[in-house]
Parts: sequence; structure tokens; C-alpha cells
Amino acid sequence: MMNGFLSGDFEKDEISIEKAIGFGRSYDLKKRTVGADGARTVIYYLEGFQNGKVMADVLRGLTNIVQHEWQGSLRYEEPDLFSLPALDIGRISSEKEVIANVTSGKAIVLSESKPFEILSIDARTYPSRTTSEPENDRVMRGARDGFVEVLISNITLIRRRIRDPELTVRHVTAGKKTKTDLAVVYMSGKADSDYAEKIIGKLEELETSSLVLGHQSVIETLIREKWYDPFPKIRATERPDAASAALLEGNILILCDNSPEALILPTSVFDFLQVTDDYYFPPLTGSYLRLLRHVIFALTVYLIPVWYLLLEHSEILPPRLAFIVPSDPGDLPILLQLILTEFTIDGLKLASLNTPNMLSGSLSIVGGLLLGDFAVQVGWLCPDVILYMAFVAIANFTQTSFELGYAFKYLRIITLLLTAAFDVYGLAAGAAIHVILLFANNTLASEKGYVFPLVPFCRKALMRLLFRMKKND
Repeated sequence: MMNGFLSGDFEKDEISIEKAIGFGRSYDLKKRTVGADGARTVIYYLEGFQNGKVMADVLRGLTNIVQHEWQGSLRYEEPDLFSLPALDIGRISSEKEVIANVTSGKAIVLSESKPFEILSIDARTYPSRTTSEPENDRVMRGARDGFVEVLISNITLIRRRIRDPELTVRHVTAGKKTKTDLAVVYMSGKADSDYAEKIIGKLEELETSSLVLGHQSVIETLIREKWYDPFPKIRATERPDAASAALLEGNILILCDNSPEALILPTSVFDFLQVTDDYYFPPLTGSYLRLLRHVIFALTVYLIPVWYLLLEHSEILPPRLAFIVPSDPGDLPILLQLILTEFTIDGLKLASLNTPNMLSGSLSIVGGLLLGDFAVQVGWLCPDVILYMAFVAIANFTQTSFELGYAFKYLRIITLLLTAAFDVYGLAAGAAIHVILLFANNTLASEKGYVFPLVPFCRKALMRLLFRMKKND
């Protein structure tokens, strides 16, 4: 059967394939020729992707197949090629399929005895680190494995926990240049099937050349973010146990090859204030920690603006609250001290990120102590500013989302500046901005919304978010 790519002439088809895949330009793109009694077979593959033992067996099997066919045996005419020692074998014939198979790491075989047909063999193995516990989502009790950068390994970690035929994994390829493999995972019967199809449709329609940044590239192409909206749009986790729990609650996962994170949809802002440890503790302890986390995180936003507002009206404070007024306010205005400290904390974070692991902890602690002590001694800052800002900086680590921490940081600074400019009305305006941004956040075509279960109100879901239920959740 003729087509636009294969001509049936072995030598011409060999040249066409090599031109399509760019053979000869890349060191790791290899070609092996096998055959017997005059029948030729060539195999093309990327060296770094191949499992050496499987490829050796495949080459041995190809040689035997050619021998039998050249000797006229009819046993091997149709199913013979599929008896090769490989898990995934298929037929391809178009130039597009040839390029996609080779660049994704599969081997392709052209045989003189099989004109108009190219064999695709999956003998891939991937370089991968061990499934160690994620650095940014550690637990005191529970599983210590984590997602890695290999898509199929991450799917296996989930299937190890959910042994149910309703667990559905749909494959999507995105990125014109990268051809990145994505997987949409959900529980059939629990997840909203219409919502799952919307997600799959959006991924299939992605118009982007690459997804080299993994899950972040997927987020930015799925949701067109407004520059002034600081809130994270999709929750991510590196923990297979947390991802599996989300699936059993009816959520949908997006797994991306080359990324060790699973994206969880739909997403509510309250979801970010849950951590895995809540589920490994008894219900009473888990509920206490969860409520405490909500209170502390609210304080990170409003503590500094409220304190500044009270300082501006210190004359009306009762004697028992006089301690909040600094005895030595320092040479710089309090507002400038607070803003300067915000930037200094971020500077210390950046320095810690770029410091070798063996030194980062010591240098960040020593640097913070030295800077704080010297700033007080020279009169730049007062001890009260350092105390409150240290609480805010540490409290940000009560939840695992780096993006949410910065979202609330921006809102804290905006509220502080509005309070300094417009007094109590500025504080109220800052709170109103928080509410507007939360309600206006895009949740990727979900009917629930970013502030679910408050709007639309769902009492049962709200109780499960605020309290760790005894029931298996």
C-alpha cells in the first residue's frame, strides 16, 4: 500500500527516514544494520534511552525473523514481528510518526522484507533519581516516597496505592517542539467526567512550542494569569499519598513528564492550608493544627497593618496595651522600617537559596542575627519591628505553598501602605482588595470557584476543610 512517505524501495526509504530524523547530525542518534542471506534490516534509536539488554534481545530476534522470512517460511508473515522481546511494538508509516517515535526514545525498524511498513519498538529506560521524600513537604509520620521526573514512575506510585479499575489515566502530548507527555488521572465515577473532558480538551488544544518548565509551563498555558493577581491558580504536590487522597476525593490530577509534581484540580484557596501531616495525626490533633494554621496565616496578613494603625493612635490605647508602643522607635520612620525589613527578609532568602547546602542554615541564621543586632545598635530599626517581622517570616512556613506565601506578602504590603495613607479606611480597603482578588480568581472552568466551600456554600465540605474528621478522608 503506497503512501506519501514510504516508497517500497528499501534504499530510498532508508534515505527518507535518515533525512526526517536528522541522522548524522547528532552523536547519540545511532543506526544498526542486521540481516541474513541478503535481506537487510536497519534500526534507528537514541542511545541514551535504550535498555541495553532489551535492545540486544530485539536485535537477536530481528536477525532470526529475517532468516526465516528469507528462507520462505510463511509462519512469520504477519504476527512474527510482534513476537520480539519488547513490551510495546507497533506499526507506523508516516513521517510524523517516525519523528515522534525516534525523538521520544523509541527504536524504529525498517526491513527489506516488510516494504511500506516501519516497526516501532519501545525498549526505553529513563535516567531517574530515587523516590525520596520531597524537601518542601516533609512529614513527621507517614510515607517517605515522592514523585520523580519520570511520568510512568509517578503513575505507578499512584497505582500502588489505588488498586481499582476505576482509576483512569488519559495520555496527552503537548508542545510543538518538546512533545511533552502529560497524563490526566481521575477516578471514574467519583470525579466530574465533564470537567475531566474539559481539562483534556484544553491540554490537547495548547498552542505552545515547549513545556520545558514542566508543571509551571502547564499552569501558565492553561490559565492566562492577570499580572495583578498574585494567588496560585493550581495546587501542586510531590507526595503520592496526598495525590492519591485527592483522587479519592473526586479531584483530577495532571502529571507532566520531566516534572516531579502532580497538579490537583479543581483548586480552592483553603486547600493550600492543608498539609499531609494533618492526616497522619489523630483527628483532634489534626483539627487543632489545621485551625491554628488558619489563624496564624491570617495574622501574617493583618498583624503588621493593625499594629501600625494602633501606633498611629497610641494616645487612645488603654494602659494594659501600652507595651505595643516601642520605647525607642529608632531613627527611621516605623513605616520605612517595616518595608525595609520586608525586603531584607527576601534578600536573606535569596542568599540562602544560592548558598551551598552545608552552609545555608548557618549563614542564614547568623546573617539574620547580625543584621538585626547591628540595625538596632545603629538606630535603623527598633526591636519591636524585628520581633513582629520575624513572626510573620516564620509563620509563612506553616503552609507549603511558596506562591501563596508571596501572595499574602504582597497583600500585607499593600494593606500597610493603604493604612499609612488613609488610616482605618485604608485598612478596610486592603481587606476589601483581598476579598475581591480571592473571588475573582480563575479556577480553570470549575463550577466550584476559588473560595469554595464558602461560595457556593457547602457546609459538609467546609467542615472537612476546617476540621480533621475521624472518618477516612
